[in-house]
Amino acid sequence: MRAAPKTGGRGEDKTPGAWQHAFVMRQLLLLRHAKSSRDDPAIADRDRPLNARGRRSAASMRLAMRTLGLAPDVVLVSTAIRTLETLDALEPWDDTPLVEPMDSLYLAEPIQLMAALHGVAETVRSVLLIGHNPGLHDLALDLTGPRAMAGGGPNERALAAGFPTGALAEFVVAGSWWNLREGGGRLLRFLTPAMLEGADLS
Repeated sequence: MRAAPKTGGRGEDKTPGAWQHAFVMRQLLLLRHAKSSRDDPAIADRDRPLNARGRRSAASMRLAMRTLGLAPDVVLVSTAIRTLETLDALEPWDDTPLVEPMDSLYLAEPIQLMAALHGVAETVRSVLLIGHNPGLHDLALDLTGPRAMAGGGPNERALAAGFPTGALAEFVVAGSWWNLREGGGRLLRFLTPAMLEGADLS
């Protein structure tokens, strides 16, 4: 993985005219880590690795993302072993994204996840955030917004039912990263490992 440069605001664009990027349609991908092992009770929660099922589902998600053309410019990932191994299973990328492991994303609440997204440079078109429940599920619900959730279709109904390990939510974000808020995302796609079994994504 290629680490993101340590410039202010995760590569924040300070150049004149950077405000123009606020009007670009952006893509946000929320990915929960794949299934992890609980075989050894002596291992701390942060250090639990993926189990065999998790590695298989992450490999299936990698194929689905390639087929659907989901290629992030920046990856924000929790520093837990299971999230880092999920990211590893998605590699190699056709175009290697900038990767920023963040301690603050470990078991983060929605407000912390939103704060991480607010710090993304406005020149970035697509972000993949790899994290944990319940915060990731709550963030996805917040971004979709109560009105869309109440009157939504199959993606919204699937999201309302839960955000299982290895699941991916794709949002369109209209506006700036720094101004992202409740109801600020349009849910385009929600994929779970169970959905990918035998799925035809062509």
